[in-house]
Amino acid sequence: MFGAIINLINDERKLYMLSIYQLMKYLRNTHHINVKSSQTQALRNMGYYHGFKGYRFIREDTNRVNFSSLDEIIALNKYDMRLKTVLYPKVMFIENALKSYVIEALLADSKSENFDVIYNKSLTAYRNYTPGSRAYKTEYTKRMNLKGKINAALVRDYNKRSVVAHFFNNDITIPVWAIFETLALGEFGTLYDCACTNVKLYVSNIMKLPTNLDSDGMNTKFFIFTVKDLRNAIAHNNVIFDTSVLAYCCLLYTSPSPRDGLLSR
Repeated sequence: MFGAIINLINDERKLYMLSIYQLMKYLRNTHHINVKSSQTQALRNMGYYHGFKGYRFIREDTNRVNFSSLDEIIALNKYDMRLKTVLYPKVMFIENALKSYVIEALLADSKSENFDVIYNKSLTAYRNYTPGSRAYKTEYTKRMNLKGKINAALVRDYNKRSVVAHFFNNDITIPVWAIFETLALGEFGTLYDCACTNVKLYVSNIMKLPTNLDSDGMNTKFFIFTVKDLRNAIAHNNVIFDTSVLAYCCLLYTSPSPRDGLLSR
């Protein structure tokens, strides 16, 4: 079996050296896919590795799609691209709205826009656990790591953009809204995870989530990380039509879908 794997890897490496015409011939002879001579540019535009290899299975490598022509692959690629075109503005709306809701909740809970005050008063989910327990240590470590991630995000923004430059250059405390502008969705998701229950329930109330389905306010965590995975997949032009990009996240953060509020718009 090991030898078969090595042979497969070697075959894959050989493909990297093939010209576009050789790849077309390879598709015809090896995968029995009808490729028209007029489709050279279409294959170039889509890319052999992004196109055929990206769309040849559904979620798992064992769920192969039995393509018979390049026309079918091109059609699937166009469908996937149109999905991204439709979803991207919605994803951006949801990202912006969620950040706005969480900022409002943090300000209401901490009564301050100073992040140090917010950090000490409102990012305290670790207090839900018994001091010294494994869960307590895990949550406390996550909270400490969060501060490092936020500082790294601020430095990243200061060196590349100008959202926080005014505050740094004038030695002014950076308000929470400016910090949120620098956070990637994964960092934002971790911040929400570290928030106290009052903050989470405030956000849940804004989103009009049913209280019997979101008694701890943790559904929003699922939303954030799901949106993160989808946003990244769209931004990096990964395949999304088979929802494989969301499969892992859904396994980690299973929760019922809300009937009201943000995600029903």
